[in-house]
Amino acid sequence: MKKEDVIKNIIKSVGGKDNINNAWHCMTRLRFDLKDLTKVDEEAIKSLDGVIGTAFNKEQFQIIIGTAVDKYYNILLSELGVEFGNASKENKEEGKNSLVTKFMNTVSGVFRPIVPAIAGAGMIKGLISGLIALNVISGSSDTVKVIDMMASGVFTFLPFFLAVSAAKKFKTNEYLAVAIAATVMFPTMVDAAKAGEISAFSFAGLIPIPVFNYSGSVIPIIFAVWMLSYIHKIVDKYIPDVMRTVFTPTITLFISGFLTLALIGPIGIYLGKGLALIVSGLFDISPIFAGIIVGAIRPIAILTGMHHAMTPIALQNFETQGYDMLMPMMLMANLAITGAAAAIYFKEKTKQEKSVVVSSAVSGLFGITEPALFGVLTKYKKAFLAATIGSSIASAFIGAFGVRIYGYVLSSVFSIPAYIGPYFIYAILGMLMALGISFALAYIMVVKADKKSKA
Repeated sequence: MKKEDVIKNIIKSVGGKDNINNAWHCMTRLRFDLKDLTKVDEEAIKSLDGVIGTAFNKEQFQIIIGTAVDKYYNILLSELGVEFGNASKENKEEGKNSLVTKFMNTVSGVFRPIVPAIAGAGMIKGLISGLIALNVISGSSDTVKVIDMMASGVFTFLPFFLAVSAAKKFKTNEYLAVAIAATVMFPTMVDAAKAGEISAFSFAGLIPIPVFNYSGSVIPIIFAVWMLSYIHKIVDKYIPDVMRTVFTPTITLFISGFLTLALIGPIGIYLGKGLALIVSGLFDISPIFAGIIVGAIRPIAILTGMHHAMTPIALQNFETQGYDMLMPMMLMANLAITGAAAAIYFKEKTKQEKSVVVSSAVSGLFGITEPALFGVLTKYKKAFLAATIGSSIASAFIGAFGVRIYGYVLSSVFSIPAYIGPYFIYAILGMLMALGISFALAYIMVVKADKKSKA
């Protein structure tokens, strides 16, 4: 079945074009905001070629496609004949959520579009770190310096990437958002923070402007762009049409820039540190306990699309500690999901079902676990439980031995070189445990598939 035909059937099965308020996508899922969820025919959608599974997240309907989702989304836009913004209707459902849930949804929504950039840069950092650890290449060589520019540039100037993504999320001017990022990243601020000689600039001799290094920061720019979106609307509302081209951006940038430097940026810095402290508190209680909790939460977080909310915490850890212990646990979860899905290969009967399992398991090894979760584990609840148990045990194990990583890398088998060092053996044992335990438990707990039920 052609992709065009799949999309036409999807539109029909979600209640038709008139039932769609909005549609957008993340890395692997088409997401719909529908007027009437009762009109959705899940079984019809699941039977379509290319569809891995479906899910409801509060009032949001999701169709799991995989890494080719953008191709389907472009066809969807063409069929609907309306320009939809990524996640432009997510705020509707967030209005009914708690403050914490709203915050996590917002951070997760902002991070989704930039994952390819940080994943690619992180993978390069991981590979070069492994080569340096193996003495294949000198860490002080010009070659490493050149490669490091490719990899570290994304993380150093992360506020710029986040500014664009946040502007789309909050539906405000992207270039003004980038201008705010440029404000906090200007060398005057960054150099003063690195020098550590002053704690604040004095504005008009009255108002202190706290000095911080915003390089690689996450929360400040998201808050700043959120504030910008409101200021821009208010200013634009009261400026006469003939003056908007010049005065709206001028006034918006000045007010937003000043409030970001004086108030929003510092609050974001402290909030980011607070989130990192909460996670650090889990490890202070017990690294094993932290592993159990993080390992158990991670598969559920991926299932609900909230897993990207962990990324800024990991980045904050790199910024403040120079290393992170969360990302190794994310890897354990991904491998546990992969192992549990792989076990189902021996439970399926048809070649088509087995091929779905194989492709899902391969994707899982590469760090994309949605196909395994929605295409396999949601059908076999006991296998999902096996993945959660395997993730918790393996995460607790690596937590006990202090396994950590010193730079952002995609949580896949390709990240193995990044672990070369004093914790390498424990990282490898943890990976084997995640795969082995989840595989064994799923194989034992799940009964042979039949036409009536799947355990």
